[in-house]
Amino acid sequence: MEDRSTGFVQSFDRRRGYGFVLPKGSEEPVFFAAEEIEGPTRTLAEGQQVTFVLVLAPGRFEAKQLRP
Repeated sequence: MEDRSTGFVQSFDRRRGYGFVLPKGSEEPVFFAAEEIEGPTRTLAEGQQVTFVLVLAPGRFEAKQLRP
């Protein structure tokens, strides 16, 4: 079973297709790509609570499999 983290959407630019989520207990925002949003709408709002899988990508952590 995968470990899921909880956090809040800090920003999301639908036009550019990416955003940042702030994990609970952290001050460092984590990048996510729009294609990683699960669900029919594939959009998120600032301040919205989400769960995600945190992975180490080349050079940075990224949030994958975001669920509202």
